[in-house]
Amino acid sequence: MIEHPRTGAGERAAAQRMLDRVLAKDNRNGAGDRAHGARHDRVGRHASLSHIADEIRDDIAFARVVLATDAAPGQPAVHDPIRDAPPGITYLVETPHDAGVVITIDDVPRDWGWVSEDGIETVSPALRALADDLAEIMNGYNRGGADIERRFFGSVRVRGETLVWGSPGS
Repeated sequence: MIEHPRTGAGERAAAQRMLDRVLAKDNRNGAGDRAHGARHDRVGRHASLSHIADEIRDDIAFARVVLATDAAPGQPAVHDPIRDAPPGITYLVETPHDAGVVITIDDVPRDWGWVSEDGIETVSPALRALADDLAEIMNGYNRGGADIERRFFGSVRVRGETLVWGSPGS
């Protein structure tokens, strides 16, 4: 479907994301209980965290710009949390520790990122989906398992709150 010439751009992008997710969930290297993220091999076994952070930044930029296409007439519209997030949102990818990657979401519009119910403000489903997608990108560069240490610990934060913590195998 991804390679077929008559597949629409939105459908092709959705199929590629689904394939990446399937491969990420089933990316075992045959050695014990090890799992590698879908993008783990892109940077190499001994890549520094700063290089991984650069790759994560590039993936976020790609998702915002390249995937920002409207569905062709007659094609189903594909929802992508990163592409569909308000354009003013910014992302900061840092490596503050020797074994940590932190993605911070900034400039989130209050009416988009939070909902208030009975006077209690909570993270909106849209912001939660955005954080989950960012974590999926980040974890694509990670590894984990019973017989191998994680390459890094990752988190996605907004306004000082951690929305997603962990990595493959967590």
